[in-house]
Amino acid sequence: MKLGTRGSRLARWQAEWVQRALSPHGIAAEIVVIATRGDAEVDRPLHELEGKGFFTKEIEDALLGGRIDVAVHSLKDLPARLPDGLALAAVPARHDPREALVAKGVSSLLQLPAQARVGTSSLRRITQVRYLRPDLELVSLRGNVPTRVRKVEAGDGLDAALLALAGLERLGLGGGGQAVAIDPLEVMPAPGQGALGLEIRAADRATRDALQPLEHEESARAVAAERAVLAALGGGCQAPVAAYVERKEHGAGSRLYGRVTASDGSVQLTASRDIDLDRPEAAGEAVARLLEAEGAASLLAR
Repeated sequence: MKLGTRGSRLARWQAEWVQRALSPHGIAAEIVVIATRGDAEVDRPLHELEGKGFFTKEIEDALLGGRIDVAVHSLKDLPARLPDGLALAAVPARHDPREALVAKGVSSLLQLPAQARVGTSSLRRITQVRYLRPDLELVSLRGNVPTRVRKVEAGDGLDAALLALAGLERLGLGGGGQAVAIDPLEVMPAPGQGALGLEIRAADRATRDALQPLEHEESARAVAAERAVLAALGGGCQAPVAAYVERKEHGAGSRLYGRVTASDGSVQLTASRDIDLDRPEAAGEAVARLLEAEGAASLLAR
C-alpha cells in the first residue's frame, strides 16, 4: 500500500505512524512524499493565497491518478467537501485537539504583556486573539512546526506563538514548560484538529477494508460533527471557523461548540448543541444555523 504525505517532519511522522499501525494487520506500506503548494509558498499567510486545499490538492491528484492508495492528512487541512471520486475511509484515534501557547515564562495569553508579538498565520487564530487581546501584535509565522518553535526560543522577533498541541507533542517539542495548552473555549481549535484523515478513492473497497482496523469511532463522530459546521457555513479550511467537541462528565454524551469571529476581532459568535451519536453531522448543521442566525454569514463575507 502506498501512503501519500507532505514532506514536513510532522507529516512524515504521521505517515510513519499509519505505516506502523498497519503492520500488525499484515499490510506493508510504502511512504510517498508529495510536495504541495502550501509547503512551497511560505512568503504569505495562507488566507492571502487564492484557492483551497493548499496542503492537500497535489496529494489528492496523486490519489486520483493512482500513484498512491491512501492520502494521509492532518484532518484540519482537509476541506469539508472532498473532490468527486474521493472519500474519507478512516479517522484513527484523535490526539489532543487543543491549541498551545509557546512562550517563555507565561502560561496564558492573558499573561502576555501589552504589545507582545505573537506569531501565527492562521486567520482563525488571528481573529480570536484579536477578540481576546486586541493589544497584542500579531506577526505572520509560516514554516514547519520545529522552525516556528525555534523562532520563539531564539527570540527572533517573537514573544510567543500559537500552534496545535498535537503537532508539538507528536514531535516532542515545546518541553520545559514552554508549550501550554489553551482552554478550547478561550481559543477554539480548527474543525478536526488533532486528528488524522485517511483519504482513498471512493471505489477502492479493498483499501477501505484494510484501513478499518485504524478507525476510532468516537474520534470519527467528533470530527464529523466539527467538519459539518464548516461545511454548512460554506467555509474553507482557512476560514475563521472554529469547532470543538467536549465530552460531558460521567459519560453523559458530548457537546459541540462552533465559533465565527470577525476579522478585526470586534465580534465573536459562539453556539453549541448536544451530539446525537447516530447523527453527529446534524449537530454541526444545527450549530451552523445558530451561528448564521447571529450574523455569521456577514462576518465570513468580510
